[in-house]
Amino acid sequence: MEKLLPTLFAVLLVLVVFGLLARGWRSRLKRQGSVRLPTVPEALTEPVLSAEGQYVVTTTAGDWLDRIAAGGLGIRSNAVASVHREGLLFSRSGAEDLFIPAGDLDSVRLERGMAGKFVEKDGLLVVRWRLGERELDTGFRTRAAADKPALAKALETILPAAPGATEQSGKNQ
Repeated sequence: MEKLLPTLFAVLLVLVVFGLLARGWRSRLKRQGSVRLPTVPEALTEPVLSAEGQYVVTTTAGDWLDRIAAGGLGIRSNAVASVHREGLLFSRSGAEDLFIPAGDLDSVRLERGMAGKFVEKDGLLVVRWRLGERELDTGFRTRAAADKPALAKALETILPAAPGATEQSGKNQ
């Protein structure tokens, strides 16, 4: 009996915390209800480059803690990032694919981390892009470290303002 009461209290506390987290996530989804993701074009050109890795998260630009919950963008998943002339496609496992049209891309840079995923220096590829009036940052970690610079270079070729569009780590943060 001595251990039963503290154990029940701990279980109850954990349930309350998870309930509050779920309530907060539902509230975030409701606030972001107007967010409409771009649709993946039916006919994409062959990819310039593809890389396997992990889709980390999409956040409000410059605010690594403000996850975008709509469309499953706030959920980490395995993915393949492929660069096409039309834009950047994240084919995500267990989540809706994310397509960022080339005209909406602003910049690409390497960062140490974002929203709960922190790695070695320049370990994440972060793409800044526009969704309507919103500026967003999307993080991707390549499975093979050698794919990261090649993916960044391929993305630079489709940026609307290719010269000088790549940011150095830490800028605008």
